[in-house]
Amino acid sequence: MALKIRKNKSPEPPYGCPLTECMSVLGGAWTPNVIWSLSAGPRRFSELRIDIPGVSPKVLTTRLRDLEARGILHRDVKPTSPPSVEYSLTAHGMKLVPAIEAIVSVGHELKKAGKPTPKRRTSRRLAKSV
Repeated sequence: MALKIRKNKSPEPPYGCPLTECMSVLGGAWTPNVIWSLSAGPRRFSELRIDIPGVSPKVLTTRLRDLEARGILHRDVKPTSPPSVEYSLTAHGMKLVPAIEAIVSVGHELKKAGKPTPKRRTSRRLAKSV
């Protein structure tokens, strides 16, 4: 016997859903890490690479350009020799920090609960070829 589809009781999202808009910003790879690093103040590219050890220069450059285009961060070129560039959060970017802090808080609680994260499984064919 087929189960009936239940009606969703959550409120209808408004046109141009703000949740979708916010998650489109935060959903990019390394984006929360970039915002987190900039929350303490302006950083240069090399400092961000140190703050976020796993990110490649290409991906970091892509994230910074995307966040600048969305108005989340500001790129300031300093008139030095050689030129220096500093990145800082805009007012919109600073509004995202509490959301990231809430996610971090839940992450700490999950860690304390002791639930191990599932390990990625590799297929036998892949394991044999390695």
